[in-house]
Amino acid sequence: MTPPRLFASASLKLSALISDWTPFGLVASYFIFSTCLYMYCSDGLIAIFWFIYMCTNFYIAGATVLEAFMSIAPCREARKIVTQAEEKGWLFPTAHSQLLILDLLIVAYLPNEKDIIMDRAIYALEQIDYPRDKIRITILYNTPKSIEPLETELHRLMDRYSHARVIKVPNSTSKADNLNYFFTLDSGSDLIAIYDCDHYPHPNGPRWAVERFCADPDIDIVQGRCVIFNSRDSFLTSMIAVEFDKIYAVSHPGRATMWGFGLFCGSNGYWRTSLLRDLKMDGSMLTEDIDSALRAFSRGSNTVHDLNVTSYELAPTTFPAFWKQRLRWAQGWAQASMKHAKMVYNKPHDPLHLNYNRSFTARFGVLSLLLIREASYYLVTQYTCLVLSFVITKFPKSAEELWKLVYFQYPVSQWLFIISIICLIATLWITNQVKSEFVSRKMIIIFSIQYPFYLVLSATIGLYGHARQVVRYSSWNPTARN
Repeated sequence: MTPPRLFASASLKLSALISDWTPFGLVASYFIFSTCLYMYCSDGLIAIFWFIYMCTNFYIAGATVLEAFMSIAPCREARKIVTQAEEKGWLFPTAHSQLLILDLLIVAYLPNEKDIIMDRAIYALEQIDYPRDKIRITILYNTPKSIEPLETELHRLMDRYSHARVIKVPNSTSKADNLNYFFTLDSGSDLIAIYDCDHYPHPNGPRWAVERFCADPDIDIVQGRCVIFNSRDSFLTSMIAVEFDKIYAVSHPGRATMWGFGLFCGSNGYWRTSLLRDLKMDGSMLTEDIDSALRAFSRGSNTVHDLNVTSYELAPTTFPAFWKQRLRWAQGWAQASMKHAKMVYNKPHDPLHLNYNRSFTARFGVLSLLLIREASYYLVTQYTCLVLSFVITKFPKSAEELWKLVYFQYPVSQWLFIISIICLIATLWITNQVKSEFVSRKMIIIFSIQYPFYLVLSATIGLYGHARQVVRYSSWNPTARN
């Protein structure tokens, strides 16, 4: 290699190294500067900051427990429907001949998912209980290099199963590219279901989703419940499993009831084909699924969360894989929040929903979901820095002094802290009532004990996502599966 090329190659590597490590430097500087600043603040300023952060914590805990209580009704309704179906010998309301035509997409990013794609494809083709003349299961994949004999085996599935279709997407580098390519094909379906490759859809999941569309023509999107099935692989996966139960069985249906809108979450989601073909996926967004969900909501589309539409997925088994996944989500949410925060105040306009006008409740829900949630990362980490400054300047000599230092610096803190703890316990109690078969009560108790540390970690990841957005980090890093 000639000297100019060597210099150019070295420059590119140095530039990539700086781009990768600049977010870390920004976040580290943020924590150091904030902690040092509190060390030099007067007692009066410290009291003001303390009160603000405790009130913020109280708001977050209160909103969370309200969502939890609002989720009780959808959970009861879902159980009631299952009981009725069981009493009728699992005879669904809609006759087979009247069911909608469904395209079920299994989206794979190879080589990351080369070890699981065949297993998931065969499972879906053999186990999903839906009339085969009404469903087409498409394995939609891309790969930068040929992977044999895997690719040949995948394409042979079309010879074994009449409802199978395997498509290798050319020139694709992301999930969005795969999906947008499929949207250019005329499949003639009424609905499109999207699944990541690591999912096992419940055999009756598609039928439950289609029944919702058949029962209510105003529904545009049905988002199902995602359950972590490898909860016993490690401590990390057990905590993620509890988190997913809290999110999908409590927070999502509760928020939809409280604020009046639901969200497509990327997998185990069912769309009316016409809507999804019109919106497509924005490949410039790291979380193209959240972006598409918010664009759908902005034009008045109706998304519902159905707890009976269940799918089982893998959680990352190592902390580096978890870190990489959550950083991508954090930066993607930051992108989506910046892009769609205008829904708090703007007037919706869509030719298909001329009479749609966003209610005050929905607007406040958007404010809470996008802006307050993003701001909470700073409030949680600032509180952490404030406590750290106390530990440095007023180092406790016993556990009792540390306890008082962290939570009971001022009288009002006692009430705010106690109420916040009650809210947390109530939320986790409700989560325990709807936990999946892969989550134990012991896991929920452990999750509740380490919850403060989880909040700090989540907030730090959120800050890291913001820092990546500042430096325009744009790599789409898929999670490795095996």
